[in-house]
Amino acid sequence: MMDEKGCLLEIPLTRKSIKYIPDIVYAQVPEMGCSNRVLKMDILFPSTKELLPAVVFITGGRFIYAHKESFLQLRMAVAEAGFVTASIEYRTAPTARFPQPLEDVKAAIRYLRHFAGRFHIDGSNIGIMGESAGGYLSALAGVTMDRAEFEKGEYLSDSSRVNAVVDLYGLSDLMQIGEDFSVERQSTYHSAGAAEALWVNGIAAFGGKDGGICVDASAAAAANPLSYVDASAPPFLLMHGTKDTMVSPSQTRKLHEALLRQGNDSTYYLVENACHGGTYWIQPEIVRLILAFLSIHLKHA
Repeated sequence: MMDEKGCLLEIPLTRKSIKYIPDIVYAQVPEMGCSNRVLKMDILFPSTKELLPAVVFITGGRFIYAHKESFLQLRMAVAEAGFVTASIEYRTAPTARFPQPLEDVKAAIRYLRHFAGRFHIDGSNIGIMGESAGGYLSALAGVTMDRAEFEKGEYLSDSSRVNAVVDLYGLSDLMQIGEDFSVERQSTYHSAGAAEALWVNGIAAFGGKDGGICVDASAAAAANPLSYVDASAPPFLLMHGTKDTMVSPSQTRKLHEALLRQGNDSTYYLVENACHGGTYWIQPEIVRLILAFLSIHLKHA
């Protein structure tokens, strides 16, 4: 019975609680003389006994860091929408070079598929999403499915295929990152110290090549998502901001056009006034578009 200061509230149950498991070791890999660097992932998942589709989330970091703790608001939104969401760390330049980071991404997907029951995952429905360097790696994972040369590590009997890709302002051609910018700005991307040069060429003192990204055009091309696009790609959602001053908006547009030429399902949004990262990418309209895409291609696959 309520008194004059109290009020009985009847609350409909419209949200599930989200569980969080941090620092799950998904691989041990070699790096710069160390044979067993530990790679970890953080998992968010709705409290349920049902098997749910999963989304592997890859944070950016200019090729030189990969903080799996980043983009928490977007990852929480994805988890609350009914997806197991796994944010991963991966090897970065200058202590690693391509294709090692892609190998890490594929190892994470295989790990989740191998232990799908442990994490309430429907192993037949796994998507991938990333921003900046993470968007680039997500795109690479989507266009290199069933490429044995990128499958390294454990659980090799499990597939690293994905059913859908969300690429937020990622790169598609490493030699043209600044193509929409001034000539002066473009020159900064071609220096030996540029992150993309270290990503592909490594460090000369440790067996890499000394020079900018263009010093070895074939190696750069081998690291480009554009080089692998064929008719087998999964559905893509690509987004880029009109005010991105780090990665040219042309990068995602070119990948979108290449996917369409091969007959693939690709959707592209250019977001007015959005920069490279920042608050635009957690706004409700952006989140709604991402969740709608994931629901169509994962929940209803």
